[in-house]
Amino acid sequence: MKKPLTEASVLEALATVRDPDLHRDIVALKFVKNLAIRGSDVSFSIELTTPACPVRDELRAQAEQAVRTMCEGVGRVAIEMSSNVRSSLPERTDLLPQVKHTIAVASGKGGVGKSTVAVNLAVSLALDGARVGLLDADIYGPSIPLMMGINQRPQMSGQKLQPLEAHGVKVMSIGFLLDPMQAVIWRGPMVSGAVTQFMTDVAWGELDYLIFDLPPGTGDIHLTLVQKTPLAGAVLVTTPQDISLADARKAYAMFEKVNVPVLGLIENMSYYVCPHCGQRENIFATGGGEKAAAELHVPYLGNIPIYTPIRVGGDVGKPIVVLEPEAEQSRTIRQITRAMASQLSIRQYQTAGSGKVEIHL
Repeated sequence: MKKPLTEASVLEALATVRDPDLHRDIVALKFVKNLAIRGSDVSFSIELTTPACPVRDELRAQAEQAVRTMCEGVGRVAIEMSSNVRSSLPERTDLLPQVKHTIAVASGKGGVGKSTVAVNLAVSLALDGARVGLLDADIYGPSIPLMMGINQRPQMSGQKLQPLEAHGVKVMSIGFLLDPMQAVIWRGPMVSGAVTQFMTDVAWGELDYLIFDLPPGTGDIHLTLVQKTPLAGAVLVTTPQDISLADARKAYAMFEKVNVPVLGLIENMSYYVCPHCGQRENIFATGGGEKAAAELHVPYLGNIPIYTPIRVGGDVGKPIVVLEPEAEQSRTIRQITRAMASQLSIRQYQTAGSGKVEIHL
């Protein structure tokens, strides 16, 4: 039975709409803001924890349906979807005082497309409306400048370097400061010092997410990063075959040892579909990433197939989510990015003391 249209009845209706990841209703989560009733028209905003919420459209539709189903005489329902990214860091650091989330993208092994994944994750977050930075921490093999299509040198302002920007993402890389034909032949302490400087001496400004593209392995750069700044989480990138999965497990063990939560695992180059005959070929075996995620008890964020335009996009400086935004592969990457952002929100609510929140594997 419908109730008269009042603020109380609207809130009662909205309390039936639950966030599927946080397992609480949007009223209890304090997502509902600026509720107003003018005659038969209702307006309010739903303030989510990230602009990359994977269930954004579903929550909007469910909220409108709930109000119309439970309240009498409802005319127009205007719902504004907004976001307020809250810092996941236990305390603001001197290194990155204006960054809310720091995320490491790691592989444990080279050649799995980690940098390609990092670039597309960063750009996807920016496309969803987040303020994003991308730090190329692969000092020996910086590939981010090429993948982001940047061939300039950063400028100094005051005492800090100004990050360059492409596709809505602020970017810093040692590749901006070196001749393309110059090799980096540095010992560990010099490499670690460079990574630290990219955190302290770069004017990142206010960021919702700062993505670190880590080099392969589990060496000095990784230790510097986890010692210097608290990471909100790490994402592991692997391919399906056993040798890659073995190294991904080592990367997981490293992050576990230094108390950095692993937000999930992404399987890259999962399969290839022939564009001519449509036959699927599992070049690097199949199902390995999902199996490894289950064994490690971390979320499986999704798989990305082999697709020629992904490689082309990296070569020409236009990530696939920009080069072919409507392609199925781009939609897959956008979904993976939102799943990653969702895991950050889940962990925030866990840390805040809600014992009811569970991670879905």
